[in-house]
Amino acid sequence: MWRVASCVCVLVVCSDAYADDDDAPDPDALQIHGFASQGYLKSTHNNYLAESRDGSFEFFEAGLTFTKQLTDRLRFGAQFFGHRLGDGGDYKVAVDWAYLDYHLRDWIGIRAGRIKLPFGLYNDTADIDAAHPTALLPQSVYPEEDRNFLLAQTGVELYGYRELPSLGDIEYRFYAGTIYLDVGPQPAGGPIGLVSLRIPYVSGGRIMWETPIPGLRAGVSLQYLRLDTRLLDQRIPAMPVPVDASISARLAVASVEYEADDALFAFEYARWKSTIDSSNPMIIPEDGADSSRAYGMMAYRVRPWLQPALTYSVLYAGKGQLVGAGASQHDASATLRFDLNPFWLLKLELHAMRGTAALNTTLNPGVTSVDDLADRWLLFVAKTTVYF
Repeated sequence: MWRVASCVCVLVVCSDAYADDDDAPDPDALQIHGFASQGYLKSTHNNYLAESRDGSFEFFEAGLTFTKQLTDRLRFGAQFFGHRLGDGGDYKVAVDWAYLDYHLRDWIGIRAGRIKLPFGLYNDTADIDAAHPTALLPQSVYPEEDRNFLLAQTGVELYGYRELPSLGDIEYRFYAGTIYLDVGPQPAGGPIGLVSLRIPYVSGGRIMWETPIPGLRAGVSLQYLRLDTRLLDQRIPAMPVPVDASISARLAVASVEYEADDALFAFEYARWKSTIDSSNPMIIPEDGADSSRAYGMMAYRVRPWLQPALTYSVLYAGKGQLVGAGASQHDASATLRFDLNPFWLLKLELHAMRGTAALNTTLNPGVTSVDDLADRWLLFVAKTTVYF
């Protein structure tokens, strides 16, 4: 199985480099792993994730991971991470996640610190490029632009694993905490300026069922969070108007994955619902959102060095957005993954896109609505990753 066990959260895929168990590192020693990825984005019409119409290399990420088994039951892990995606990231290195994990029994353990969010099949391994066949995970469920919101939370997590006689196994993770965002005020001059942004709480959990059928697992994830923000309407510079808004969100996803020999099949359906409480509905409307998201993915390892994949991802914006280019986004993609050696891989990916529901108008100057963007367009993605 090529996927990485989420409870470890390290690049154990690199263990394939050890042909002999005698060469494998001591599991009780400090483990250090790292990776660096450089990507390229080119679209035929709309700018997506970066200024992709002109071609963009602003798709970079690198991380350095440390893990240490402190005692038989206590484990430490941390990852330093820096990235750039369009205008985001700016290559700043920060602690991506860091935790202490106390494993009391197989059925109960506790983690504390900044912990990856168990959401869907792949959110807690989203930063491990070697663990996935595609260059971009399905953006309807794992949007790159929302990485800071979806990757990790600061708080506590209870987890466990139980065997069910004749029924397989159950893995469960439940968490509560907050998400700290490094978001400063917007530069002066914009029509709506950002004064502050914070997430007072996030909570949720994931239950995964490893069925009696080898390779088949299914699960559900649920997440609740609230985002409080203060904005400044600067359209009349002499009389700027502060606006407070509180956004409550519920994110749910149902997941199924089947791995058989060299084949992989995955399907997920998600429903994201949010409500907005605004101090000035004329500036920040209280309409919220209720979107439906889904994808299907299949991949097959034809050779040890070659794995093609096909994905179809769809997003329906919902909540009144029933017509127009911005009502939905359909993304059909084909990927070729080349494992050039045990430490280096290359992915080439082509997306045929219809709809603009998830696009960012700030990346597309001259438009005020996603409905004004091209309805049909192509996106090419190339991504290479080295890891150890």
